[in-house]
Amino acid sequence: MPNIHSSISFGLVNIPVVMNPIIRNNDTSFNQLHKKCLHRINYVKYCEHCKTQVKEKDIIKGYEYERDKYLTFPKEELDKLKPENEKEIEIVSFIDMKEIDPAYFEKSYLLETEKKSKSYSLFCEALKKVKKVALAKTVIGSKFYYCILRLSNFGIIMTTLFFKEEVILPEEEKSNAEVNPKELDLAIKIIEERKGKFEPDKYQDEYQDNIKDAINDKLNGKEIKKVKKMQKEQVSDLLEALEKSLKKK
Repeated sequence: MPNIHSSISFGLVNIPVVMNPIIRNNDTSFNQLHKKCLHRINYVKYCEHCKTQVKEKDIIKGYEYERDKYLTFPKEELDKLKPENEKEIEIVSFIDMKEIDPAYFEKSYLLETEKKSKSYSLFCEALKKVKKVALAKTVIGSKFYYCILRLSNFGIIMTTLFFKEEVILPEEEKSNAEVNPKELDLAIKIIEERKGKFEPDKYQDEYQDNIKDAINDKLNGKEIKKVKKMQKEQVSDLLEALEKSLKKK
C-alpha cells in the first residue's frame, strides 16, 4: 500500500508526511495448479449452511464467544472503535534506541514530504541533536500500532512494533554455562579474523537465485540438478572444533 498520507503529531506541530513501505517481497511467485489438467485452482467463498457462493459485500466479521455462537461486527461498527486521530502518527515520548530489543521490530516505512517542509527538517535536526528515537502510535489500515521514528540518511524511517503479548521471549534470563578461558580466547580470535562490514549489495538470496536458474533450465528443456552442499567435518570436542576453525581461515 504505497503513498499513504499521514502526519507526525509533535506537540502542537503537525508535520504532513507520505508513508511508503521500504520492504518488498522478492520471492518467485508460483500459482497452484490441478496436477491432472494443469489448470489454475480457484478459491471460492462458500457458505456450507446455505449451500451457495458468497459475495464479498455479504460477509461480516464474527467473534465466536461459545461454540457455533457469534457476536457479529459489521465494518461500520468496527470503524467506530478506531482511535480518534487514526490518520496521525502521534508521538508519545523520546527514548534510546538501545532500549528496544530488535525482536519487537515488525515493518518499516519511509516518511517523506511531498515538498520542502521546514517542520520536517526541524524535526530531523532535533532527532539528530538529541540522539534519540521517537516512540509514537498510529493506525495503518485497520490495525493499531506503536512504532518508532528514527533518523536515517534517507529521512525519517518509521518501524512498527509488535506488542509484548506477540513476542514470545522467556520470562527469565538464561543462565550461561561456565566458560573455559582458552576456549574463549580462541572464539575471540575467530571473531577477529572474520570481522567485516554490513554490505547489503553483496548478499544474495541463494534459494531464489536457484529457483530462477531452474525456471530458465526448464524453459530450455534442461534437467533440474540438485544443488551441491558442502560436507562439514563433524567435531564433538569444543576446543578441537575451535582450533580447527581457526586453521581453516
